[in-house]
Amino acid sequence: MENNLKYDEKGLIPAIIQDINTKKVLMMAYMNEESLEKTLETKKTWFYSRSRQKLWNKGETSGNYQIVKRISYDCDGDTLLIEVIPLGNACHTGEESCFFNKILEENEEAEKEKILQKLYTLIEDRKINLKEGSYTNYLFEKGIDKILKKVGEEASEVIIGAKNDDRDELIYEVADLIYHLLVLLVEKEITLEDIKKELYGRYNK
Repeated sequence: MENNLKYDEKGLIPAIIQDINTKKVLMMAYMNEESLEKTLETKKTWFYSRSRQKLWNKGETSGNYQIVKRISYDCDGDTLLIEVIPLGNACHTGEESCFFNKILEENEEAEKEKILQKLYTLIEDRKINLKEGSYTNYLFEKGIDKILKKVGEEASEVIIGAKNDDRDELIYEVADLIYHLLVLLVEKEITLEDIKKELYGRYNK
């Protein structure tokens, strides 16, 4: 791979960092050969700071490391795409992504298409980062038995909602069930991609 890369006159190549699950672009930074080697070796992102003229490890001071899952390069070999699992926000401002200043806002329908993955990612974050008063944190603190109990309770509520023939009630209870199922998936380290693969396999039989 590295022999096909084209570094600029300063020995640098731009690297786009993307959340492997949500596909959200988190940041862009520069790498040189040494930082790419350290990224490959440690499976965490390392970059080259043009202002300080030294290597830096994302998350070294903040704890917001990026666990590298896939590295690709474009057709010209002059840009890297690094797909990661982010352990916290990417931007020094505290934002999830450095690209939070909007010129054109994505429409609401497109956002709805991503809601399951966004909710899954939020639940993942709650498992790692405690937030006072968070119900999700409470479930993780209580453990698997509590999570399973809630899944069972919500499944029963779905059945009751369907039997009551109340459309709004059923929608509400199904949403509750899906949320608790997502908590269960995060607890068991099962991704939405795992579920999609299983469904895809069944669909194509």
